[in-house]
Amino acid sequence: MGRSRRLWAAGIVLAIIGCAFAALCLGRFQVSFREVLAVLLPGAFPGMEIPANMQKVVLDVRLPRVLLALAAGAGLSAAGAAFQALFANPLATPDTLGVATGASFGAVLGILFALPAFFIQLSALAAGLLAAGLVYLISKSRRGQGGTVMMVLAGMVISALFSALVSLVKYTADPQDVLPAITFWMMGNMQNASWQSLAMGLPLILSGTLLIFLFRWRLNALSLPEEEAASLGIPVRRTRALAVLGATMATASVVSMCGLIGWVGLLIPHIARMLFGSSNKAVVPASIGLGAVFMLAIDTLARCASTSEIPVSILTAVIGAPFFILLLRKSGGVFL
Repeated sequence: MGRSRRLWAAGIVLAIIGCAFAALCLGRFQVSFREVLAVLLPGAFPGMEIPANMQKVVLDVRLPRVLLALAAGAGLSAAGAAFQALFANPLATPDTLGVATGASFGAVLGILFALPAFFIQLSALAAGLLAAGLVYLISKSRRGQGGTVMMVLAGMVISALFSALVSLVKYTADPQDVLPAITFWMMGNMQNASWQSLAMGLPLILSGTLLIFLFRWRLNALSLPEEEAASLGIPVRRTRALAVLGATMATASVVSMCGLIGWVGLLIPHIARMLFGSSNKAVVPASIGLGAVFMLAIDTLARCASTSEIPVSILTAVIGAPFFILLLRKSGGVFL
């Protein structure tokens, strides 16, 4: 790794730490940096008394949300980088296989039946994994014909199917009570982050992201034609299946906890390529770090910019779309 890359990597790590502390301090209830340290490191400041409500805000409200934002940004960015390499498509996103749309259907179905938050998350996670399973079954129905193309086409079909089912649920929902809740959830937000939701969703995000990270060096070979990749000694189908599994686990879990969040998995891998080159050995870890910083910064802005919280997906689109236009202008449309 060259000196400039090492500097960028160190900068990303410092940005994660700095943004995390800033997020713990900022909000309607102001907490100083010293008070945050006193809450996180009991005994670090002898004689300093921390009010119980301040401890609750930092430990039970903001800290779970910070961890969720970091994990969500890292997971979506890693999934986007994996799919862009796997399908050799610079426009591939974490929802390329319909996982996010499937998870959305599970969540809105849970909201329709007024299930507790834990079961809404569980329903979303199950539906997202079901969508990925359906894509896999459809793409294997004509084995040997199409490969990744069959997976992309199957993903488009499954995404359209679950999107229609989401519309059906919204059509049947009570317009006075349930429909607004569904609409707000689909805009993406992290205000329901808690230690209970993290206990179920975080392991899947971390496992999926770790799986992509471990196979990052093989993603370069998977962007080649299947016969060429196999000639290099790469078990193409097994590696592809594990990469898709990792991206699916991360995406489904993020959507189950945060709702639909766009642009992160599309934009961040391209920024990583601009900074670290086209090799996925560097792009994947850079995407993980940059995605974590981006998502945490967006979520902090979403809850601090106004008196009422702004849905996260609105800000990711407002900020991501112009930045992507600049990226297009600078790169001339050549990403990979």
